[in-house]
Amino acid sequence: MASLSPSSDTSESDTSVSSISEDSTEIGVGLANPKLDRIRRNTLDLVNKLHNTGVQVDIDLPQIAVVGQQSAGKSSLIESISGITLPRAAGTCTRCPTECRLSQSNKPWQCIVSLRFTVDANGQPLGQARNEVFGPVITKKSKVEERIRRAQRAILNPSLPPTQFLNGDDEDIESELSFSSNCVSLQISGPDVADLSFCDLPGLIASVRTGGNTNDIQLVENLVTSYIKKSSCIILLTVACETDFENQGAHRLTKQYDPDGMRAIGVLTKPDRIQKGEEGNWIAFIKNDKEPLENNWFCVKQPSSTELKVGLNWQEARRNEDTFFSSTSPWSELEGMYQQFLRTRNLVQRLSTVLSDLVLKRLPEIQDELEQAIARTETSLSKLPKEPSKDPLSEIMNLIYEFTSDVSRHANGVPEPDALHQLIRPEQEYFRTAIRDTIPAFIPFKKASQKQLENPSFLTEEESGNNHESAQQAKFTYYIDEVLQKAQAARTRELPGHYPFSVQMEYIKASTKDWGRPALDLCHAVHKILATYLKNLIHNHFSTFGQGTLEQRVRVLVQDHLKKCVDRTEEKIRWLVSLEKDPSTSNTHYLADYRDKFLAYYKTERAKERHPMLLKEINSPHMSAGVQRVLEGLAAMSITAKRNDIAKILPSDKFESALEIMADVRAYTQGEGETLTCRKNMTKRLPTVAYKRFVDYVPCTIDVELIRGTEREILKVLYSGLGIFERNGPEVCKELSKENPSVAHKREELKMKLERLNTASRELLSMGR
Repeated sequence: MASLSPSSDTSESDTSVSSISEDSTEIGVGLANPKLDRIRRNTLDLVNKLHNTGVQVDIDLPQIAVVGQQSAGKSSLIESISGITLPRAAGTCTRCPTECRLSQSNKPWQCIVSLRFTVDANGQPLGQARNEVFGPVITKKSKVEERIRRAQRAILNPSLPPTQFLNGDDEDIESELSFSSNCVSLQISGPDVADLSFCDLPGLIASVRTGGNTNDIQLVENLVTSYIKKSSCIILLTVACETDFENQGAHRLTKQYDPDGMRAIGVLTKPDRIQKGEEGNWIAFIKNDKEPLENNWFCVKQPSSTELKVGLNWQEARRNEDTFFSSTSPWSELEGMYQQFLRTRNLVQRLSTVLSDLVLKRLPEIQDELEQAIARTETSLSKLPKEPSKDPLSEIMNLIYEFTSDVSRHANGVPEPDALHQLIRPEQEYFRTAIRDTIPAFIPFKKASQKQLENPSFLTEEESGNNHESAQQAKFTYYIDEVLQKAQAARTRELPGHYPFSVQMEYIKASTKDWGRPALDLCHAVHKILATYLKNLIHNHFSTFGQGTLEQRVRVLVQDHLKKCVDRTEEKIRWLVSLEKDPSTSNTHYLADYRDKFLAYYKTERAKERHPMLLKEINSPHMSAGVQRVLEGLAAMSITAKRNDIAKILPSDKFESALEIMADVRAYTQGEGETLTCRKNMTKRLPTVAYKRFVDYVPCTIDVELIRGTEREILKVLYSGLGIFERNGPEVCKELSKENPSVAHKREELKMKLERLNTASRELLSMGR
């Protein structure tokens, strides 16, 4: 491969057809004939329009890309097809893609030069292609070369305004870029212009001149690859016959992306430079015996330097090409079936046919791809945060109102598995269990017996079996002999059979002294759940607004408000704990009822031990005659009694006082309640004694002070803390509503993409009209 040098493009086949008469209309070959199917011509026009939208960055559009080594004769080939002269002096024609759109027209010949920018100065893709017309319409072919040269300078210096190169001196300057993927677009039309579109890519290079950038080698290859890797790209592979085929890397690159040769059309240039005796090697390509391609290899002959110097025009150049292939061996000796692969006009005819066929095949697919791309882009846009409002104050107020309303809704209760109250309930049950486990278990037997008791039936019914009277399960277990011993040790001036109330007090305090820790643990657990829950709600409501500043501010304000609520709640809980330090209750009726139940229960259990037969008869499903007579005797004395009451009239027990103490303590730490309205539309049981009173009041306090307390004042806290109603409120709202730059850039990029996709879709739909 040749090195990169402006002076290296001086061979016969790369010499400009500069002597073409300025006013000549004999400027090309191709499809400008009455026999060309109008639909094919329309499809080529349509593809040109689609390229104008820039949609080729999103959709694989059919196009022809001219590739080859530098000095492979690409420029001369393009000149012979387009009829224009390409600049050569500075070598800039090979430094950026040159797009040629040729179209037949009944109007006079003209050329419009444009710049298409698809990447910025750093090579990063633009959201939408930017097309800039570069100068007025050209009507004289002699003006094209200079305009293209100036346009390429503008492409290679993206930081400078294009007008500087359009109107400034026509002189070479040091360029900012060696190569660029932005392109110069030539829109050429006239009566005898071919209907064809193609893109001339920079020639591949193997080395750079002294002082050059070695990165340019890979840069050019990447640029060429970006075109030919697309399945709808027809590769016009240009190979110079003066250089060994194996040394021309363009074929290697083409083979990599088109291994079966389905998209490539080969072109042999400079056939007059073939070394004597090597003609057969090149003829094998024309016969498609060597490196076969689906659309074959072609060979063209462009004017020599001598021919151009004498003013050879395009028609004469084509006649000389005919003469060369008709009179020069071995080309002239090829069979008729291979003659169709010689000469420029045959190549252009094949290019036009292949391109139009591909376009016709791809149109339905392109429409589908456009629709899918539009749908994906709209979906991506919909997933972006909402655009900043022109009235940020109103929007922020609305967001806060919706958030606080949602907080109220969740504070009231949401019937969902992972809602707030559903998350709190297990913690409440854990607290209830922790308090219940402090209820003392009294065993109406001596400790030496190590006996256990079944749950009292009246507690099982009320607590669904959750209570126990088991020494193995209870935190505090006391046997009857231990109770009596403690009572006797506490006696002072009491009469025989009487004991100080301090005994009951000691047992009760032993049970209630540790209630503070579980209560505060419940408060902390609810606080943690509520904080996480509110954090998620804040994210759901504010995460898409601005750059996240509002979300962060709201989170800080809510956390501070929540901290105050939890501090207030802890204070109330400590007050509740202090109430339980000294046993007291005004519900004497219920306390007495439970005392009687426990006393009967303990006596019955002892009677089972002392009078097993009597208890058996009492509990028998069928009332015995003896039990019947006892009940009848009591009734005769106007005493109403049930079978279970018989145990109460058994002879006195020396542990009677201990049993009464046990019943007193258990009655106080266990109770039944009446209805209490704890919060709106919800009721609880008002406990009559310590345990039930405490396990109801603590959760109720947490609910009122922490959960409801947070919800009750949160709107005021946010309005005050954010300062949106203060004098500088508008500036605060504007600052809070600022959008994340990356999101704004993404939105703008998607909008531009959607615009070009919709524009391309409209162009497709207009074809049928």
